[in-house]
Amino acid sequence: MATNELFIHERHKYPYPSLSLSLSLSLSLSLSLSLSLSFFSFLFFFVSVLNSPTSPLSFTMSAFKDKEDPRLHGIKTKIRVVPNFPKSGIMFQDITTLLLDPKAFKDTIDLFVERYKGKNISVVAGIEARGFIFGPPIALAIGAKFVPLRKPKKLPGKVISQEYILEYGRDCLEMHVGAVEPGERALVVDDLIATGGTLCAAMDLLERVGAEVVECACVIELPELKGRERLNGKPLYVLVEYFEI
Repeated sequence: MATNELFIHERHKYPYPSLSLSLSLSLSLSLSLSLSLSFFSFLFFFVSVLNSPTSPLSFTMSAFKDKEDPRLHGIKTKIRVVPNFPKSGIMFQDITTLLLDPKAFKDTIDLFVERYKGKNISVVAGIEARGFIFGPPIALAIGAKFVPLRKPKKLPGKVISQEYILEYGRDCLEMHVGAVEPGERALVVDDLIATGGTLCAAMDLLERVGAEVVECACVIELPELKGRERLNGKPLYVLVEYFEI
């Protein structure tokens, strides 16, 4: 019932306009308070879901936003940036210098393990080639198998293939048939996300055999290339960002 109608209705019951008006306002305020409480309850629930580490709705999925963890600064300082490699205009993120520092390397693996341990992940899929560096120790630590996703004609036996488009041309990832079973929960690991094409191909490959891709995990993100936007809402977790200046 609208407020005006409520007021007219109440006038017949109460001959005093001030009392009728007071009752009308009281009911309106009660309704407003009830709606407000419902809204804030929903808002609290929604924010809780977004902040859940395993939520598919999570938008803030980057360890670098945790300014209190000193390990992140140590990791970032150990990654060397090489200008104009492998061609002019490219600022190459070289993780080999990170691997030379045992503490920084261990901190990198530990951060991923802390996130995924106990999440019922049975497959860690590493993308050739640097995903092979970070994927296996993560898989061992969380009790999952490691599945290599390789470039064409590198795997013997029967494979399943997934082509994807690069900025200049095409490429392909392959995986052994039977390496991943339907219903398994998979984590995709690589060293870096740029445009996101390789990660998309990896997810497509795993989902074609019936796996559930829980998340993608990378050491480095280049946010200016907007690779995160190509993942169709799939959660992405990264340790450090690099912005070209």
